[in-house]
Amino acid sequence: MEEELKCPVCGSLFREPIILPCSHNVCLPCARTIAVQTPDNEQHLPALLQPRGPAPPAAAAAAPGPGSGPGPAASLDSECAAGGGVDHADKLSLHSETDSGYGSYTPSLKSPNGVRVLPLVPAPPGAAAQRGAGPAGSSLTCPQCHRSASLDQRGLRGFQRNRLLEAIVQRYQQGRASAAAAKCQLCDRSPPEPAAVLCEQCDVMYCSACQLRCHPARGPFAKHRLVPPPGAPVPPGGGDGGGKGAGGGRKLPTCAEHDLENYSMYCVSCRSPVCYQCLEDGRHGKHDVKALGAAWKQHKAQLSQALNGVSDKAKEAKEFLVQLKNLLQQIQENGLDYEACLVAQCDALVDALTRQKAKLLTKVTKEREHKLKVVWDQINHCTLKLRQSTGLMEYCLEVIKENDPSGFLQISDALIKRVQVSQEQWVKGALEPKVSAEFDLTLDSEPLLQAIHQLDFIQMKLPPVPLLQLEKCCTRNNSVTLAWRMPPLSHNPVEGYILELDDGDGGQFREVYVGKETLCTIDGLHFNSTYNARVKAFNSSGVGPYSKTVILQTSDVAWFTFDPSSAHRDIVLSNDNQTATCSSYDDRVVLGTAAFSKGVHYWELHVDRYDNHPDPAFGIARINVVKDMMLGKDDKAWAMYVDNNRSWFMHCNSHTNRTEGGVSKGATVGVLLDLNKHNLTFYINGQQQGPPAFENVEGVFMPALSLNRNVQVTLRTGLEVPQCVKQPKLPSN
Repeated sequence: MEEELKCPVCGSLFREPIILPCSHNVCLPCARTIAVQTPDNEQHLPALLQPRGPAPPAAAAAAPGPGSGPGPAASLDSECAAGGGVDHADKLSLHSETDSGYGSYTPSLKSPNGVRVLPLVPAPPGAAAQRGAGPAGSSLTCPQCHRSASLDQRGLRGFQRNRLLEAIVQRYQQGRASAAAAKCQLCDRSPPEPAAVLCEQCDVMYCSACQLRCHPARGPFAKHRLVPPPGAPVPPGGGDGGGKGAGGGRKLPTCAEHDLENYSMYCVSCRSPVCYQCLEDGRHGKHDVKALGAAWKQHKAQLSQALNGVSDKAKEAKEFLVQLKNLLQQIQENGLDYEACLVAQCDALVDALTRQKAKLLTKVTKEREHKLKVVWDQINHCTLKLRQSTGLMEYCLEVIKENDPSGFLQISDALIKRVQVSQEQWVKGALEPKVSAEFDLTLDSEPLLQAIHQLDFIQMKLPPVPLLQLEKCCTRNNSVTLAWRMPPLSHNPVEGYILELDDGDGGQFREVYVGKETLCTIDGLHFNSTYNARVKAFNSSGVGPYSKTVILQTSDVAWFTFDPSSAHRDIVLSNDNQTATCSSYDDRVVLGTAAFSKGVHYWELHVDRYDNHPDPAFGIARINVVKDMMLGKDDKAWAMYVDNNRSWFMHCNSHTNRTEGGVSKGATVGVLLDLNKHNLTFYINGQQQGPPAFENVEGVFMPALSLNRNVQVTLRTGLEVPQCVKQPKLPSN
């Protein structure tokens, strides 16, 4: 609440707050500093822009006389002299040297809490003579909403004093004083010294020594406001009219215009309390006024009601904060779970890679051992052959050294054969290695490296349950429209939706729509039927769960018109496709926009024009009925055609059940299609025309009519099925 009790200009607790016309509050001393003058001409320049030199004679006249209180200018000058304002050089730097006149002079100061305000402009001569009045033509700009308010001759006294806010500030200061002892907060002594001052900007209490050492009244602290600490005794004569008097009771507020009168009424037009003297003076004489107590109770009730709304929003905000905190916890837990899952998956990949590495190393070891074995075998074999060849060579050399021809010849044949055999053993390739030192093994790791580089999170969850938007779901005639959406904060991708609908009789569901849209209309349903619908979403991971089932009721009776898209080109429709005629002398067929396959349905056709005794035909037909001849001449239509005297039923060009009684201008023909009993009945002017026309009619039928240019009829739909039927006319022989 402390922010509500601080002035937007000085940033301190309110002192003598006044209410601006925009309903914002500002301290009275601060109001003096932000009031500016709006002169009628350029002679009333601010003192800051006057040329240097001796003061003009008018300055002496503007000086306050003995006993007069300091005006706004004097107040500002005193504040500047005390070091709380800006110096003369700073003031001059507030305006541009290129400004030519007062109209472009818009200097501004910055308050401790960051709000930019306009400095005081000295009042013109003679203005300070008025008691507490601001200069004529002055204005005050609200530092919060920047709305400007003009000051009248009363000056700042024209603004009402917010005594209620003063009382709240006083109670708040007393409560803060009782909550903490007024001890210095920077003392290193034990116990701390009693506080002497409190800095409202620093919100720190200092004793005299610490204040001189830590918070001198110079530099950046020069603009800080030091006040007595909480709980300090109030000097005599201090306080305000909104406080409590010596007797302990609150003083009754007096009228700002009439000091001796208390507020007793409330002016609704001016939105301010007034006294009886204000009403007698005529200023509020013609205004709407109320008793002060009644207006107080009314406004208090309105404020309480508004507070209830704010309280509800605050309650929702608290619940939302709890939800957000729970969301933080869930995010933290899910993050840890996902981290653990990621580590486990990566560890599994590392383990699989380690096992595969062991297998590959085993293959390399086997290949190396095989090569080594082949080479060692070849070395041993070659060594053995070499030793044998060397021994044979040495033996042959010794034989050659002998000089005994007979002895030589005895063994020479066998020795030559052995040498030849030994030479033949060194065949081609015998002195070549059987294996290579190179390993014919190549590990292609590029695909695996690419897979590792592409390793990333993919959607592995099914889509959530769609939410049916009941406010957008509706029925019209025999069509239903359904809308749905995904729940908020759902990041699972959805590739499409599957909408399912039952048969309207409690049967099994069937798919009626598959796609990406979230709105679907299904036409051609049964009238007076209850359908259950549900929807589910799917993505690459699979199909998500079903939504809640919504129940949709189609219309009890059918509302439809003639269908211009399927009518013969000679048919002329008007009256929003409810009135039909023809531009040809031949009979042409037009169908209705509704299709029936179940239930009982009734509609009427009013004969608006009937000339030259034509034979219009009324009935039902399939969608592919022939449209360039009378209704009922093919096997796709069941009709009754009638003239001015009698009627016949016709199907497949077969005429049956001639019945007396025809139509004329103003007649009404009713058609009753009962698909529960599978028959068709006709009425003329509310009386059944003959027996039920056709039996065992099954399938999908549309209302139909054939007529020529001598007839005009108007369709009437949405009618209840007639309960009481007059006796039918007997068919003539």
